[in-house]
Amino acid sequence: MQFHHHGYVSSDPRIEDAAGTGINRPEDLPERVDVLIVGSGPAGMIAAAQLAKYPDITTRIVERRPGRLKLGQADGIQARSVETFQAFGFAERITAEAYRITEMAFWSPDPANPEHIARASVALDDGTGEISEFPHLIVNQARVLDYFAECARNAPARIEPDYGLEFIGLSIDRSAEYPVTVTLRQVSGEREGETRTVHAKYVIGCDGAHSKVREAIGRQHLGKVANHAWGVMDVLATTDFPDIRTKCAIQSSSGGSILHIPREGGHLFRMYVDLGEVSADDNRQVRQTTLETTVAKANRILHPYTLEVKDCAWYTVYEVGHRVTDKFDDVDPGDEGRVAPRVFIAGDACHTHSAKAGQGMNVSMQDGWNIAWKLGQVLSGQAPPELLATYSEERQEVAQNLIDFDREWSSLMARPTEEFEDPRELADFYVKTAEFPAGFMTEYRPSMITGDTRHQALATGFPVGKRFKSAPVMRVCDGNDVHLGHHATADGRWRLYAFADAGAERLNRWAEWMLDDAASPVVRFTPDGADLDSLFDIKVIYQQTHGDVEFGPSIPPLFQPRVGPFQLIDYEKVYAIDPRQDIFEARGIDRGGAVIVVRPDQYVSLVLPLGAVDELATFFEANTREPAQPRRCRRR
Repeated sequence: MQFHHHGYVSSDPRIEDAAGTGINRPEDLPERVDVLIVGSGPAGMIAAAQLAKYPDITTRIVERRPGRLKLGQADGIQARSVETFQAFGFAERITAEAYRITEMAFWSPDPANPEHIARASVALDDGTGEISEFPHLIVNQARVLDYFAECARNAPARIEPDYGLEFIGLSIDRSAEYPVTVTLRQVSGEREGETRTVHAKYVIGCDGAHSKVREAIGRQHLGKVANHAWGVMDVLATTDFPDIRTKCAIQSSSGGSILHIPREGGHLFRMYVDLGEVSADDNRQVRQTTLETTVAKANRILHPYTLEVKDCAWYTVYEVGHRVTDKFDDVDPGDEGRVAPRVFIAGDACHTHSAKAGQGMNVSMQDGWNIAWKLGQVLSGQAPPELLATYSEERQEVAQNLIDFDREWSSLMARPTEEFEDPRELADFYVKTAEFPAGFMTEYRPSMITGDTRHQALATGFPVGKRFKSAPVMRVCDGNDVHLGHHATADGRWRLYAFADAGAERLNRWAEWMLDDAASPVVRFTPDGADLDSLFDIKVIYQQTHGDVEFGPSIPPLFQPRVGPFQLIDYEKVYAIDPRQDIFEARGIDRGGAVIVVRPDQYVSLVLPLGAVDELATFFEANTREPAQPRRCRRR
């Protein structure tokens, strides 16, 4: 964490100074806003936390509930989400209170006595340790929202939810300065029953599976229910089942199956209990299944072990459904490029699936982050409006891939044991597909912000279109061993990682061009008077160990930028290899050097040789706007 560059700080450094719209922020919802977020679930709150970093943008988030969520439904936090939490500054704190999944036990009928279950195998959650340095966690969704709310509240724009407001409908007049007119109703508080009208430049609908925003823009939720029901309970109980504090997939010979997930706190756990097939004419009667019935079914599946429930924190019955919305914005198919999107949907509003793969909250957060940084860039004048069309293109494909995966996983969980050719099939699928549910198989296609792969061989471990996979390095200024990617905060900046050639000759020429040429993105797009790294966070990684790299004239000024009102040197841009795990070897970096361009949401946009300055200039020319007064290069 870096601070003091704007003056001495003795209070909580996570609380940034209010700026722009965050100064004297009105308590009452204004009639005109730049961005209106509908719904304060995972997608909505991460969007608010990101947009709170843009103090010149008026963002408000409305929520039907009268206050914070007290009991969340989702609880699975995949490693990609913890990586995201790191960018927002709370990965360590939430990890400390969460339950950490390190392995999964698979139980099936005992071959010697099929009426009993027996442990068949145990699979490590990340057996190779290569998927991520971040853990797989279980923690209440309400706590995730609390942390994002803290981020939004402490950021310059000082965003907090406006509770007790229900979305009624919207209309769009694309010729207006604030094209989206939103009707809201006050459903709690002193003004209960009143109707409110808000005019917005953009709306993000994060209002769940029954989204009214989705309906308002005429989008269709496509898919079907799988006619299979599950009872879900968060309980405190006594039991003689030995793996009660281990994640388990439990299959019985006749009683169905259970997905068992320990919860945070050491005592609570969740069980997804198989209630069996549902007839087509059930008319949702299965949803009336009582807790007592579900507990009895759980005991039949667990036999010979028993479960005595002492307290139930939450219980529901759901039928597995797999649905993806036909489009994630308000632009009709065929009108892309001609009509600019103004309304977007995210999270459960555009994709629903079973809860057993632990993906709902995780994918929803990536939806919200994806659209939020893009809106931030466009509304702050840093990017052209065309950038917003990439949201639906990118996230709809991700949602469809999730549905395909979840359909296979949930059907395996529900399959009777006698239908498995190999009793290890479920465990093998879990291990084989571990990278997908962890959140690391997203791969964006080429677009204005994702380049081609012609230079991929220069950095095979940083695939273009996939998230930037961090690796250990040594920080030169203090000899600290750190993860290179962990210094990238959710501040809306592009990241450029310059991997030096052995003698640094090519690197030095690249760094000189970045500061001295009018075509350089730093020179062309950084506003005059702004800090050198205000738009582009540029770091260098040398091939030597940190003891062989010394601050001084040999390190280009690009990597020693002066920041803040006192123009202090930022010493945390210069890195060397960690001799225990050379990042050049670990990530397949060519010894001739390379430049890795990374989006504000941590996905790799481009891999380039150090000499490909024209390609770098062309890339940013397409997706970045020049300020009214660009930065002057040091010499022409």
